[in-house]
Amino acid sequence: MEAVAKLRNNPTSPRKMRLLADLIRGLDVEKALNILKFHAKHSSVPLEKLLVSAIANWKLKNEGTRVEDANLTVKTVFVDGGRTLKRMRPAPQGRGYRIRKRSNHVTIVVDSKVVAAK
Repeated sequence: MEAVAKLRNNPTSPRKMRLLADLIRGLDVEKALNILKFHAKHSSVPLEKLLVSAIANWKLKNEGTRVEDANLTVKTVFVDGGRTLKRMRPAPQGRGYRIRKRSNHVTIVVDSKVVAAK
């Protein structure tokens, strides 16, 4: 049984967040948490919180099952563009340059990996 967690309007550009999402996609949950905890990019903090939230959602759906026994993995992570705030910055000779402050939406799906019995 899979569980989903969503983060909306995170004030980081989608391109920067996708770099971190690519690191944890398909990994074991414990390994993904360790990667995000010790990564230098500032986007790793909200992504780590989102992964913890997805794990908590999975626990609620699957009461009575331990996370360690379930062999949880990060099934999918995708980052979409959110709203863009448009700002003006002064430029030479009375002009104005447009600054686009981008945001993103992140969705994480966590699922238990099926271990084949031998």
